[in-house]
Amino acid sequence: MAEYFKEVKKISFKGKESKDPLAFHYYNPEEKIGDKTMEEHLRFSVAYWHTFAAEGRDMFGVESAARPWNSFSDPLDRALTRCDAAFEFMSKLGVKYFCTHDRDLVDEQETLRETNKLLDKVIEHVKEKMEETGIKLLWGTANLFTHPRFMQGAATSCDADIYAYAAAQVKKALEITKELGGENYVFWGGREGYETLLNTNMELELNNLANFLHMAVDYAKQIGFNGQFLIEPKPKEPTKHQYDFDVANSYAFLQKYDLDKYFKFNIEANHATLAGHTFQHELRYARINNILGSLDANMGDLLLGWDTDQFPTNVFENVLAMYEILKNGGIAPGGLNFDSHVRRPSYEDIDLFYAHIAGMDAFALGLKLANKILEDKVLDEFVEKRYNTFNSGVGKKIVDEETNFEELESYIIDKKVSLPKSGRQEYLENLVNRYIFG
Repeated sequence: MAEYFKEVKKISFKGKESKDPLAFHYYNPEEKIGDKTMEEHLRFSVAYWHTFAAEGRDMFGVESAARPWNSFSDPLDRALTRCDAAFEFMSKLGVKYFCTHDRDLVDEQETLRETNKLLDKVIEHVKEKMEETGIKLLWGTANLFTHPRFMQGAATSCDADIYAYAAAQVKKALEITKELGGENYVFWGGREGYETLLNTNMELELNNLANFLHMAVDYAKQIGFNGQFLIEPKPKEPTKHQYDFDVANSYAFLQKYDLDKYFKFNIEANHATLAGHTFQHELRYARINNILGSLDANMGDLLLGWDTDQFPTNVFENVLAMYEILKNGGIAPGGLNFDSHVRRPSYEDIDLFYAHIAGMDAFALGLKLANKILEDKVLDEFVEKRYNTFNSGVGKKIVDEETNFEELESYIIDKKVSLPKSGRQEYLENLVNRYIFG
């Protein structure tokens, strides 16, 4: 079997003083942070699609990276060698999880039957590599957005045959995820939306989408798949308006259609940016509603209004993300999946290692700092003091729902009301920076 990354040995932790670019400077998988190791807290996962299937294409240019494992003309050979390269990479990087779409594992064939037949052959090889390396499947999913048939949606298509095709594809993807021991299954509605309402029956599309998700839940029960179902929100791009716009919008959809008991959320930083939110906002909203399931670890470029999927090297943002995860009590059975791809000019195979090391170190540092902030209670104490008027008197009656408009009017009508406490945003941002700068 070929070795694709001959110049790379297993990446090890060497500490922040090391100058070795092929080493971890902050991520020490065995280091205890609280009651868990870093590895247990972060549950890093490699994205099969960006890392092993993508080759640097963008809308203005062809592939810039000639990945040797994708050079075979025979689809089975190409799938098997891609698998070999993936598990070699993940083993040397030291991650314990990967995530994949069905069409990352094999290229689509002429019919669904032919594609499924090819998948069955490749899955056996994937299982062998998983057993050999101990690497697990964090989550599986179906690609319902790349093929032209899905240009107007999958579960929200205007064509019943395409809806049926999408259902059959998800059925197979669920079977694969169960067979590989996947801990979660993700729905990302990349084309589930519309370009214009002039040609769209929104009510029918939303009803059909809800029915699709109910059928998926029913089939998972039928085959004994006990993994967590996840929704991954994204407001736009490729579709002008996608129905799973953000966490709040998607949660309302799940509640309306009695699906909320079955789903949590896989939240991506770059998708939060496109929705006009911070990553922390989306994580906070999910956390306080007990629907935080997993993370796609990346970041966007605030100067570009599209999904750049860059590796997450912004430590400030990572501190705030890990703050929410720690407040959540952890992220398992979810994890931090690097839904990130190297920049198009970073076309050499070794750049895949540099990129993942950068993201893993940045999140490891974010974890350590967020844990210290929580231990010192500096943010908790500030927030508690800011809202302390709700701890007694009329404030406590408001919180306990023991008052009404008439009573509140009587209480306040002759009282001179002062300004609220200062929010001290700049002070708090500097406080977080002081933890980062040490």
